[in-house]
Amino acid sequence: MAGKGGKRKGPKGRAKGRGPGPSSKRPKEARARGERRAGAAAGGRPAGPNRAARRAANRREERAAPAGRGPRGAGSVELTRNGQPVLPRDVWRDEGPGAPVVGVLRRRGKHWIAEPLFERGRRVTVERGARETGEGRIALLVPDARGRRARGHKVLRAVGRPDVARDVLEALLLDRGLPRRVQRSVGLEAEAVASAPVGEDERERRDLRELPTFTIDPVTARDFDDAISAEAIDGDPEHCRVWVHIADVAAYVRPGGAVDEDARWRGTSVYVPGTVEPMLPRALSNDACSLVPGVDRLAVTVEMELRGGRVLRASVARSLIHSDARLTYDQVDRIFAREERAEDPWATPLDVARRVARALQDRRERTTNALELDTGEPQFRFDDDGHVDGIAIERQTEAHRLIEHLMVGANEQVAKLLADAGVPALHRVHGLPQVSSVQRLADQLASVGVTSPGLDDGASPEDAAALVAELSRRVDAHVRATGHGRAGLSYLVLRALQQARYEPKPLGHAGLGLEHYCHFTSPIRRYPDLVAHRAILSLVGGGEDAPAGSGSRLEELGIWCSATEREAMGIERTADAIARAFLLERTLFAHGWQQRFEGEVTGITAGGAFVRFGGAHLDDEAFEGFLPVRRLGGEDWWDLNELGTVLTASRSGGTLRIGDPLSVAVERVDPARGRVSLLPAADAGRRRGRRADAG
Repeated sequence: MAGKGGKRKGPKGRAKGRGPGPSSKRPKEARARGERRAGAAAGGRPAGPNRAARRAANRREERAAPAGRGPRGAGSVELTRNGQPVLPRDVWRDEGPGAPVVGVLRRRGKHWIAEPLFERGRRVTVERGARETGEGRIALLVPDARGRRARGHKVLRAVGRPDVARDVLEALLLDRGLPRRVQRSVGLEAEAVASAPVGEDERERRDLRELPTFTIDPVTARDFDDAISAEAIDGDPEHCRVWVHIADVAAYVRPGGAVDEDARWRGTSVYVPGTVEPMLPRALSNDACSLVPGVDRLAVTVEMELRGGRVLRASVARSLIHSDARLTYDQVDRIFAREERAEDPWATPLDVARRVARALQDRRERTTNALELDTGEPQFRFDDDGHVDGIAIERQTEAHRLIEHLMVGANEQVAKLLADAGVPALHRVHGLPQVSSVQRLADQLASVGVTSPGLDDGASPEDAAALVAELSRRVDAHVRATGHGRAGLSYLVLRALQQARYEPKPLGHAGLGLEHYCHFTSPIRRYPDLVAHRAILSLVGGGEDAPAGSGSRLEELGIWCSATEREAMGIERTADAIARAFLLERTLFAHGWQQRFEGEVTGITAGGAFVRFGGAHLDDEAFEGFLPVRRLGGEDWWDLNELGTVLTASRSGGTLRIGDPLSVAVERVDPARGRVSLLPAADAGRRRGRRADAG
């Protein structure tokens, strides 16, 4: 979105923007080790659920737009004092008359009110629509301004019930400002170009439909933005050619069009359990741009010739492909374990791709300071009524690593081509860590039992990056040896790193140990990838113009992209916590609140410990909660060490460290807010005993 004039407002971690659509999968190469906690996205014009808010935002945009540009142009990004952009989400939230409210309707005598669902706040009176929606229901409300004066609020949209996880997650997206609908002009344009991309007849494309081609995605995926082909050259298993085919979103989304502006404003898709707020309308993300099997599709293909994990040459071209099979990670892992048989025509290409991925991983381990971390991704299961009825923590398997290495390789080669030619684009930058932060990390790990070398005096950021990579490997070895500590210790490593961002300059990616890197392989889900597509196609004669604007304008777009990505990640973390809490509550009601859970400490504060726990036929990290120090029992004071890794009892000398195993019971669950309060398991048993005696 263009910049804002008028009163300055700072980002509040609130995101807004999309409608139900594609799959629940995140971009695959974002799973790359060391990239899990970084940011991305982009700007466009406001498209909120409230017309008054949109008008106010447009007025601000018009005031801030450069001379000669209207309110829909790409004006400057307004920055706050800390250098972050003011997002449209914040503008809507702070725009008094237009600020939406998500609340639960309650009747108070003759009157209706709405109580905030997610955070404590003031109740609002409801003038219209409450009776029809019903008491105890969640609703999206806006000020009911009739004439010049507001008369309370009116129900804009009924959402559902506060005891149904799917409804609460939908309410969360609305609360954070995501409209959950596509503007009519955007939808109409998307449907029009989905059937006939503008200028497609004039474009030159390589016809690669005869290549055996396949996709590998989660079983729940509904959109497929990348596909793979591979072959050995002259029968030499070390000399291979790999084609990474990416959906040609640029063929459908034209610069300056309604879909482009909306995608730029959204910047990124937001994934929450059971649904997604997509960057692109469904006609594109789930249909025209999705590389489904058995259908000819437009693509941009990166062709790489490799020997022993080293890329000898790479080229990029627009292409026409035909996917032969839609494979899943689980299926590919079964094939690799010889539990299932691969089929022609994709059996041989899959085997070649496997060899290439292994060679790329071996070279990466030998020649870079790439991190070795796997914090896992929660995958939730819902029943037909919208309740969470299962969870699994998805870990990196060989199938995941195969796709990761090929996608990272394609991203790196595109970034190299752009940098060598000096074509303007957005690069994915992950700066070298600060020496002081890495030394603190080494001390933190040592305090919890992970043998950690330190840095010498005068160490450079490059030395610090090498040590972080070594420490990540030691954490992995420690977890394998002890059986616990993965989540907490991995988070310590991640917190020692700088946050990834988008910049016009190719400044390198420390987390992956690469000199050149950009995001190219997920244009359905990330606007910076679409920028990279246009840039590389302008270089290779693909019929696109290089990203327009000055260097400062591209820099502002990078700031915007990074901020909206961080915003989306905040929503996703909150949504995961809500889904976990709903599942925990359901488990406790089914099996009794007296359950004892085995867990481990993932974080420490002066006020207590964060614990992940599970068991009872669930994943060991199914749930999360907080154990306050006041619940630790006894007359002890618990002191936090300077490194923030250990709580120590002042009298008994007992300790609680990050990574320690711990038995807990649940004291209280607040599902809508994703909050869980814990007790030590032994203390919970004594409390239950006292209650039984009293009865």
